[in-house]
Amino acid sequence: MWTITGATTEYTIDDQLELVAWGPHGVSHGPSPYAFHGKVQYMLRGDVAAVEYAPDGVRPFLGADLGIAAQVLNWRLVSVTEQDGLRAELVDDVTGLRVELRWRFAPGTDVVERWAVVHNDGAAAVSVTRLGSAGFNIPSPAGVDISYLCGQWSQEFTPASTTLTRGRFAIGSEQGVTGHQFASTIAVANGQATYGIGLAWTGSWQISVDVDAAGLARVRAGRSLEGAPITLAPGESVTTPVAAGVYSADGHDGVARQWHAYERRLARPATRKVIYNSWEATTFDVTAEAQLALADVAAELGVETFVVDDGWFVGRHDDHGGLGDWTPDPAKFPDGFGAFVHAVREKGLEFGLWVEPEMVNPKSALYAAHPDWVYETAGRERSTIRQQYLLNLGREDVFEFVRDTLDGLLRDYPITYLKWDFNRPRTEADRNAQDVDGAHVHNLYRVLDFLRANHPGVTIEGCAAGGARVDLAMAARTDMLWPSDNTAPLDRLLIQWGFLGAHAPHLMSSWVTDAAGMFDDRPRSLAFRFVLACAGVLGIGADITRWGDAEKAEATEWVATYKRVRDVITRGEVHRIGSPHEERCAIQYTLGDRVVVCAWNAGGLDGRDGVPARDVRLPLRGLDPAARYGDFSGAHLMAVGLPVRWTPGYDAGLFELERQ
Repeated sequence: MWTITGATTEYTIDDQLELVAWGPHGVSHGPSPYAFHGKVQYMLRGDVAAVEYAPDGVRPFLGADLGIAAQVLNWRLVSVTEQDGLRAELVDDVTGLRVELRWRFAPGTDVVERWAVVHNDGAAAVSVTRLGSAGFNIPSPAGVDISYLCGQWSQEFTPASTTLTRGRFAIGSEQGVTGHQFASTIAVANGQATYGIGLAWTGSWQISVDVDAAGLARVRAGRSLEGAPITLAPGESVTTPVAAGVYSADGHDGVARQWHAYERRLARPATRKVIYNSWEATTFDVTAEAQLALADVAAELGVETFVVDDGWFVGRHDDHGGLGDWTPDPAKFPDGFGAFVHAVREKGLEFGLWVEPEMVNPKSALYAAHPDWVYETAGRERSTIRQQYLLNLGREDVFEFVRDTLDGLLRDYPITYLKWDFNRPRTEADRNAQDVDGAHVHNLYRVLDFLRANHPGVTIEGCAAGGARVDLAMAARTDMLWPSDNTAPLDRLLIQWGFLGAHAPHLMSSWVTDAAGMFDDRPRSLAFRFVLACAGVLGIGADITRWGDAEKAEATEWVATYKRVRDVITRGEVHRIGSPHEERCAIQYTLGDRVVVCAWNAGGLDGRDGVPARDVRLPLRGLDPAARYGDFSGAHLMAVGLPVRWTPGYDAGLFELERQ
């Protein structure tokens, strides 16, 4: 047997490449919960064994991880070596396929990373039709409870759950992007522990859970090749995305904290600055005069970075034109774009810019010059979404254009912030082309890696019409992610609650706006909106030139408060309290001796003060019961809870506590 260890957990496999144990340190010292007895009837052993990775010849009936066209795959184990975790090599003697499997714990975490490299060492080309990254096994004597995040544009990251006693549950995307419909992480609970599975991939993907009759749940994660197999010529190989797994005895929130710790290891250590974004104030009507008026107020409020959103480049007066022509519009900046940027920076603000570099409008100089750069299928009409086409980033010339365009902007102007948007999925791709999905995603990562290496001081925010590009791979290559275009208070509370169930607060970009609710339009205070935006990375997106003196004064206080507590919020351990559907709803952040609690009344007032009532209590977690935290003991805060009393004028609060 081989065991690899993480911060507090371990993972053990045997010489059949079957899972023996996964749990806290020492869990492998005893009989394996994955061992089974009895005769396998009408199936192969691999269909019921806790196999780590299986071709369709080993697991033909209940779901394999790897498959090819026209042949059944089988293999023999060549070796297992302990090298940066574990490395196993397997060979299929008929086709010559050689597969290298990898396991390792990310340093300092309890997240086990797994992936495979498929080499074609044979004499003939092979068409790969199924390409999983890993299979994770979970004991399930009574079935499992599956928690996942679903939604649509403006309603992303909605928590959902289902109980699976037998059969299959699957989520994914076929859009060439992570997608609005499902987040690419799930949590699976078996009554004793909860397991999280996530996929580091920004293209088409699938995660499935199979529960069999013998008490095993098997979670498969990997790329989706639906209708688009990958052809490997002799000598070629393909590497799967990393599938990550985590064990927690502390339920779904315990899994979330493991993901947070993992993503903090992926992040660049930098203070998250307060931004202002001009989109909701001006939309496409960008002028130097109006932007500078907004910058004046932003600087007065204590904002640190001013971001000009869509509408700054030539041909961009609405969503029908301009994409691809990334030259500042001289009509909008009559004194020159450089002078405009300088004027913003003279106010004490850093400067940021919105871009959508993978897109092109039919009405643009770029499209006129390079119509062949757009995804298309021969003989088929191209479809537009949001009046735009998607560039085929998998082409080397398109990759060079995107890389050089962004590099040029960052070299020509003192830009320290990029908001990278992606407003349509892929359509009309030529399925006969070699790995269209993989080529696009690979070159996306190449561009992002290039920007990090060559412009390390530039903060990158990932956006895709809201939250359609939020996954572990983007968490490793961007500094922040935009969860949703919906910034209305109660709608956004539910979105952010779900987001924090899978992703860390340092990634969660959030704005204070004046937007009304799309799904829940009950009014909430400016304080509610600020506390909500403070729960991640604070931004402001309202038309602040319309705010009165009282609103500006309140906003200035909130910005100062956030700057005081942001390290605790972006680096602290997170506990979610209550529910975003109730008057008891809070998020606790703990970093060393400091505790910050963001709390909201998402329910009603129930006639308070007109009839007898008691305070809402927010039970905190992970404190020292014998210590004092202000006026409270740790024991009181955990057993009874932090008291809040909501009123019509007081619907949210941010509380700072420190162990004394």
